Amino acid sequence: MTLPLLLAATPPAPAPLLRPQAVEALPGKLDSVLLINDNNPELISGPGILLSTFPKVPGQNPSAHLDLPLNGRFDLFSHHVYAGKPESLDSTLWLAVLAEPRGDQPVNLSLLAGSTALSQATDASQPQAPFLPLPALMRQDGATYSGPGSRVATELLLRQRNALLPNRWTLAPGQISTLVLLPLPVRGLDPLLNGRNLQLRLQSDGPLSLASVAAFGEAEQPPSAEALQALLRSGLMSPKEHEPTPRGASGRMVYSRVSGVQVGSTWSGTITDPKRSCLSASRAPISWPIASLERGRLGTGQVQTAELKAFYPGTAWAAHGNYGVAYDISIPLCNRSKAPVTLQLALESPLKSDQAIGGLRFQAKPGSAVMFRGSVEVSGLDGSSGSRPSRQSFHLVQRSGQQGPSLGSISLAPGGERQLRVRLIYPADATPPQVLSLLPEAIEAPVKQSPAPPASLQP
Repeated sequence: MTLPLLLAATPPAPAPLLRPQAVEALPGKLDSVLLINDNNPELISGPGILLSTFPKVPGQNPSAHLDLPLNGRFDLFSHHVYAGKPESLDSTLWLAVLAEPRGDQPVNLSLLAGSTALSQATDASQPQAPFLPLPALMRQDGATYSGPGSRVATELLLRQRNALLPNRWTLAPGQISTLVLLPLPVRGLDPLLNGRNLQLRLQSDGPLSLASVAAFGEAEQPPSAEALQALLRSGLMSPKEHEPTPRGASGRMVYSRVSGVQVGSTWSGTITDPKRSCLSASRAPISWPIASLERGRLGTGQVQTAELKAFYPGTAWAAHGNYGVAYDISIPLCNRSKAPVTLQLALESPLKSDQAIGGLRFQAKPGSAVMFRGSVEVSGLDGSSGSRPSRQSFHLVQRSGQQGPSLGSISLAPGGERQLRVRLIYPADATPPQVLSLLPEAIEAPVKQSPAPPASLQP
């Protein structure tokens, strides 16, 4: 008798709101730069190879290495968490990136940009970024972030250098070199859980193999170079997690996490009217997806997800989320009307959908789940001056179904023009998709919609 009464007293979830507007595919495309995407397992449960592009070794585990040479420009995105060992709850796991030339010549490897951070540091020399409860919008002062993914993406976006990362390595032929060796400690943490994000923008002058491995040292000492090399040569894999839904299958969607090499590190595009050199301000309200993916195309039919050139069995088959990918979007905006106009620019987190519904769906009160923690850089907002508009940076914390907030205004006189540029690096711990929106100052209020069916499992 009691249970039905309790159920009856539970208020129904509020219906989502529909904001009528245009939603169009984002112009541009991903470049062809290879990006090593090392995110499966996210929670490391044992030592071993996380990802290796080294050649396969006869008589060894054939699944241990992807056998993919790297040469010239390529990037690394690595994101993992560690929760200690049952028999040693205060242990430290070490993450190493190893490399070796493919051939009999030395290879010079340069770091063009890079950053790394822990969720929580137990050593003052290690950069950290706890998950702070920040406001929805803050001016980015260069040190505003929540979570390691937010910090790393922010530092890369703002062109900051990380003192822990060398600028250059010379790799000797026939020798495995350790590029970086970084701790993931849990001693003294409550709960016993820590995460690390690492992103590197790299340039080599010759072909090489690269691998990331997880290893334990002795007590608090890091593992030796010899131990790391032996682990890589052993073919032992760190256990994977989250089996994906096969491509094209119907029903519930499990995206899984990525362990592979994707094609595409930067999405560049220019937004204009069809066959015109600028975007008319009269097109607002209008939005374009950021990190649209399978079953999350927002009615545009566009999947921005990077395809994988090589990946491990039982992991994601595409780079759902485009984590670590830079977005660089130009909007030459013009006012062809005879009246002045003011628009607002926003990055938003509408409710995920796939089909066209005449607009975007939001929640009257955004959900508790954080969908985006990261920074956005904008040029061309009101207040900019000179021939080269000044850059303004913001840190956003967006929850499920959250509109706005406005990043700033763009005021145009009749016949006026303004060059906008929006840059971001899609951060770890975000859940796609988001939208980039141009909105008039007075926009039609969203209207209530029937509740949507349950969303697919997020990546």
